[in-house]
Amino acid sequence: MRPDRIPLAGVLGAPIAHSKSPRLHGHWLRTYGIQGHYIPMEVAPEKLAEALRMLPELGFVGLNVTIPYKEAVLELADLVTDRATLIGAANTLIFRADGKIHADNTDGYGFMENLRQNAPDWQPASGPAVVLGAGGAARAVIVSLLDSGVPEIRLSNRTRIRADKLREDFGHRVRVVEWVQAGNVFEDAATVVNTTSLGMVGKPEMRVPLDGLRAGTLVADLVYTPLQTRLLRVAADQGCQTVDGVGMLLHQAVPGFERWFGHRPEVDAAARAAVLG
Repeated sequence: MRPDRIPLAGVLGAPIAHSKSPRLHGHWLRTYGIQGHYIPMEVAPEKLAEALRMLPELGFVGLNVTIPYKEAVLELADLVTDRATLIGAANTLIFRADGKIHADNTDGYGFMENLRQNAPDWQPASGPAVVLGAGGAARAVIVSLLDSGVPEIRLSNRTRIRADKLREDFGHRVRVVEWVQAGNVFEDAATVVNTTSLGMVGKPEMRVPLDGLRAGTLVADLVYTPLQTRLLRVAADQGCQTVDGVGMLLHQAVPGFERWFGHRPEVDAAARAAVLG
């Protein structure tokens, strides 16, 4: 991009009006006095490839990508990081000066940095992790948990076939548990992570029995509307350490912002307040 052009970035999805990313990136741009803009963009599926090729011409330096395009952009990118390939999805695109589209996935990074910031005493190797859900977010979480040294992942999903596919992809350290049995594998777990939309505003409530949660277990929910889901409320009442989903949203945005705008932003109380409005 020419040095005299104001850098543009944004978030691409369908629908996109609900995204909190423009609030966050707008806050960082203002805080650091950076000339640049970050905008939400809704693109029809049949226009996706055309849009990705056109945006650099308009001054865009990169994009965040959300549902339903996180898998599709892998096929359209010229360069894909190993972690995006392993996860099978990309959430961050960088439009390089040579015209190539570089795809990465920072969801797992965001998840782990959220735990490091808000549960600094957490020891991943201290016991099994239970992961609820088998979508794209679950893939990112599983990769990061395995890399951090979690000895076993007990994976449960409402549709078993999707969980079985993740077991095939990630190997013997992943054990599939039937959804109706999910509540029975909390008792000796060191970590529990909800990657489903259950408990989110407008979605069904989490119905997995939670009485097996024990004090000291780290319980994380990727849902952040509401901020305190039923899972987190019950877990806190039972003496668990809880981490909400806003931090993952904040931290996953850091690498992209740094690449696009040349400044590594801070994840602090002001950034959190900007997202929560």
